[in-house]
Amino acid sequence: MSGDTAERVKKVIVQVLKVNPAQIVPKARFSNDLGAESLDSVRLVAAFDEEFEIEMDEEGALAIKTVGDAIAFIDKHREKEF
Repeated sequence: MSGDTAERVKKVIVQVLKVNPAQIVPKARFSNDLGAESLDSVRLVAAFDEEFEIEMDEEGALAIKTVGDAIAFIDKHREKEF
């Protein structure tokens, strides 16, 4: 897991969900632990797309349940671009 990606993911989550940064750990689940509702999930995907200049497909986005999942997905997606 890239430290740079993790820090940027954390920044986006704090901005979108307005949660305490200490709550954002790899095992934290977006809906259960961080309180994300369906609209928040859409906003998170859009924010990740913008922050990392990627495009998350719907299937990939639906598979992301935890902060760690998001970091892994983004790292994998970014590796394909290089």
